[in-house]
Amino acid sequence: MAAVDWFGAEVVAPPVTRPPRPRSQAPPRRRAQGRRLTGGIFWISAFAVLLVGVVALNVAVLRVNMAVNKLNQQQLELQSQNATLASQVSSAGSSLRIEQTARRLGLAPAQAADTSYLDLGHK
Repeated sequence: MAAVDWFGAEVVAPPVTRPPRPRSQAPPRRRAQGRRLTGGIFWISAFAVLLVGVVALNVAVLRVNMAVNKLNQQQLELQSQNATLASQVSSAGSSLRIEQTARRLGLAPAQAADTSYLDLGHK
């Protein structure tokens, strides 16, 4: 049966179809299912092992980062304590504080005119 071309006066031929294949031919050979299944299991297992390795590596890096963060906090605390101690040492060693402590203990500064020196170096 021919189709009519509505835009032209020509008759279009029907599409060519293949004749059915005789049943006597054997179907194409397929690969063994067992081999294919084994390969798939191997690749799935390999990817699972790699994924576990990546997760373990990320966990290890996270732990190291937490340890570094803790050490940084300790370092900041120690620096703060050192600054406080240095301030205390400098204030304790100031001459004004020493004079005040000496006066509380009943000591008085010597007069400049009353000082004398002893020479203990000659024998």
